[in-house]
Amino acid sequence: MSDTNPSRRQFLATASLITASSVSGVFNMAHANSIAATPSMRGGANNYLPGAPIVDRIGGGGFWMTGTVRRAGDGAPLEGQRIQIWAHTTEGHERDERSHGATLTDKNGEFRLEMPQIVPAFGQAHGHLAYDSEGFETVFLRPVMASAKDKTLSAHFVLTPA
Repeated sequence: MSDTNPSRRQFLATASLITASSVSGVFNMAHANSIAATPSMRGGANNYLPGAPIVDRIGGGGFWMTGTVRRAGDGAPLEGQRIQIWAHTTEGHERDERSHGATLTDKNGEFRLEMPQIVPAFGQAHGHLAYDSEGFETVFLRPVMASAKDKTLSAHFVLTPA
């Protein structure tokens, strides 16, 4: 009888692991298919200029705007997506054409654009970003910096197909 107990325990332990792995896989698939789209932020479209050119840098630089772009549902990174960036900086107001530029995401869905230091406008240091390409719904973001002395600001997009 003692010979059957260890193998019975082994069987039950193995069965439990298989069941747990299967259930975990189902939850992971459900989670992967439930990544919600990013809603547009209030005030994000302020001073938006359609068609801002793709640039290597805005102005003299010194500050980095970074982020990611993924697809809603499965969270897959989106390569080659156009992100427009503008802000009130040490070199110009957010309505100035020279304060606007766009960049493209890399194969990992990441973007980075150097620009002048963002400074407070209307009491807050903040940036503006827009996904405005074809294929997905347009999204405007307006992230606020924790401190006006920060040298980076990140924003993340999760897009819904149009």
